[in-house]
Amino acid sequence: FSCMPLQGVTLDSQSQVLLDLGTRMPRVHWLTDADTMYSLVWWFPTCITYNIVFIYFFVTDRPKLAENYTEDTWLKLRDAVGAIQNSTSIKYNLEELYQAVENLCSYKVSPTLYKQLRQVCEDHVQAQIQQFREYPSLDNLSFLKRMNRCWQDHCRQTIMIRSIFLFLDRTYVLQNSLLPSIWDTGLELFRTHIVSDSAVQKRTVDGILEQIELERNGETVDRSLIRSLLGMLSDLQVYKDSFEERFLIETNRLYAAEGQRLMQERDVPEYLHHVARRLEEENDRIMSYLDQSTQKPLISCVEKQLLGEHMTAMLQKGLSILLDGNRLTELVLLYQLFSKVKGGLPTLLQFWRDYIKSFGGEIVCTPEKDKDMVQDLLDFKDKMDNVAQSCFTRNEGFINAMKEAFEAFINKRPNKPAELIAKYVDSKLRAGNKEATEEELERILDKIMIIFRFIHGKDVFEAFYKKDLAKRLLVGKSASVDAEKSMLSKLKHECGAAFTSKLEGMFKDMELSKDIMIQFKQYIQNQSEPSNIELTVNILTMGHWPSYTPMEVHLPPEMVKLQEVFKLFYLGKHSGRKLQWQPTLGHAVLKAEFKEGKKEVQVSLFQTLVLLMFNEGEEFSVEEIRTATGIEEGELKRTLQSLACGKARVLNKNPRGKDVEDGDRFNFNNDFKHKLFRIKINQIQMKETVEEQVSTTERVFQDRQYQIDAAVVRIMKMRKTLSHNLLVSELYNQLKFPVKPGDLKKRIESLIDRDYMERDKETPNQYHYVA
Repeated sequence: FSCMPLQGVTLDSQSQVLLDLGTRMPRVHWLTDADTMYSLVWWFPTCITYNIVFIYFFVTDRPKLAENYTEDTWLKLRDAVGAIQNSTSIKYNLEELYQAVENLCSYKVSPTLYKQLRQVCEDHVQAQIQQFREYPSLDNLSFLKRMNRCWQDHCRQTIMIRSIFLFLDRTYVLQNSLLPSIWDTGLELFRTHIVSDSAVQKRTVDGILEQIELERNGETVDRSLIRSLLGMLSDLQVYKDSFEERFLIETNRLYAAEGQRLMQERDVPEYLHHVARRLEEENDRIMSYLDQSTQKPLISCVEKQLLGEHMTAMLQKGLSILLDGNRLTELVLLYQLFSKVKGGLPTLLQFWRDYIKSFGGEIVCTPEKDKDMVQDLLDFKDKMDNVAQSCFTRNEGFINAMKEAFEAFINKRPNKPAELIAKYVDSKLRAGNKEATEEELERILDKIMIIFRFIHGKDVFEAFYKKDLAKRLLVGKSASVDAEKSMLSKLKHECGAAFTSKLEGMFKDMELSKDIMIQFKQYIQNQSEPSNIELTVNILTMGHWPSYTPMEVHLPPEMVKLQEVFKLFYLGKHSGRKLQWQPTLGHAVLKAEFKEGKKEVQVSLFQTLVLLMFNEGEEFSVEEIRTATGIEEGELKRTLQSLACGKARVLNKNPRGKDVEDGDRFNFNNDFKHKLFRIKINQIQMKETVEEQVSTTERVFQDRQYQIDAAVVRIMKMRKTLSHNLLVSELYNQLKFPVKPGDLKKRIESLIDRDYMERDKETPNQYHYVA
């Protein structure tokens, strides 16, 4: 007959089944349960219909156990357990014992068997406690070894007992979730009767702590013993309560005392290496024998006691030593260690910032170091950059703190750093500077720009840079036009087009002057009386160049005539313009005849006027030269000194000496010798120059007054009415140079006096714009 698929048909264990299903035989599975019943499961695909032909069932009774079988079997099993516990040989075959346990379980004896086994094991464990009480004189290490041996024996015995009673463990115990397994029972008994004993537990933990302390003090200990005992505590689930709490307390006490002592005895580099070594040792202990759960509190404890409690003292005592000595290895270690401690990096950052301010402030604010200030600043910046990158992992906070510190200390001394940076750039861009290749010079300029960014008074830099640039361009002392334009491009990128407009105008004037001189040479060639003097003139726009004090000198008639020719030529092309001759920066090349032969002498215009006098006479006094040339006294003495007292002495001074006095007389040195054909005689410059410095600084100050006035008028014109405090606040936002409140107040008063603005009659702190 047709039927639906059958599933889960359960038959009695003694039934016999006869199935005749023709050629379509189903799959048959015999499954054994705990009571040795058999289940016959028929599996059918749901999409097929089967015909069942015959099913026969034959049921027989279960055989009965022999009399006293249960008692005899238990005695046999108890003897085997005792042999295992006493480490003697077992009389019976293990397979026979296993089968005996299976038979007992099959006949519902499992609960009794489990209780009997537990009682035997408990009696044995209770007896073990005596070995730890009988020998109180044992030293700690011997006690630990005995405890470890007892634990290892117990684990080995429990494993063997479980292998015999495995059927019980996998059937009865597994089906009763409230019952612990045989292995867990063994752990529970050992914990309850041995480890939980207060005296035994204290002695065990004391011994382990003693071994760890010995190891911390440099002695060799049995790590496998410690690992085994701590594993025991962990397996018994008493590790945290019995050991870890005491271990951390002892660790805290040890490192607190050690930190206090070593901070007094050792310098910071040694102390840092010691802390790193201690942390490495503790991590090694965790890997070797401590539980992984101990890692975080243990390392935190060491870091707190050796680092956290001494951060400020360490940095006060040793940071400057590490930075001064450029001890990069220790600085890397310092950063790594402080990054592990709460608040470590912020504290380190603050001390780093303070160090930079202090060290840099000493460079800037010590007048005796002015000569090397800029180079010292560049070296210091390179050094701090290297520390930030290689030691502080380019941490953005440290880089920003360094920038803030540089900006703070470099502006402690107004104007001077800006002036010296401009002069440093001049020394690098001046002709004859062979210290660096073009690539190196470009790198130096980039570094200078980094320092330049920190300066507030950039107008001071501009004034001195412009003055030096003018000399380089007019006297032909510039090392490289490309380098000059590169520097100009950097300044323009940094400060904007307005900052460099006048400097760019200087370069344009020089280029236009070249074109004008080409035209002038053609003009001269067409003259009926060509001159034997070759004249080069630079036409400068007055607003672009530094202002020079006009100086009238007595030029030879040939030069005066040539000047007039150029004046006619230039004004003929550019009517309405006015030419003002400036001899201060003029220079010339003279042909001279000595006994050795002809030479060319490259000299300044003042030197030229002095030397040309010796075409008319043999010897002259200082007064005679002054009268003939019209050169100012101080400038004349420096000129004569350069011609008669320098390396190339084309004049003889009588009497001899390094300085020029009023009574000295000079004559032409016909015996002059030099290996070169063209000789450049440098003009002796005064140390710059109290006059030049004051003049340049005064010009900057005056420009600032104009800028303040313009800003005040601009703000008031837009706002119409404004309080004093708001006006000052607006001015601080707009002005690009540092200014004091008193200076602003003076300019406001000046504008009120000049009727650009007025005070409110009722509120004196209120201003009104006057249209």
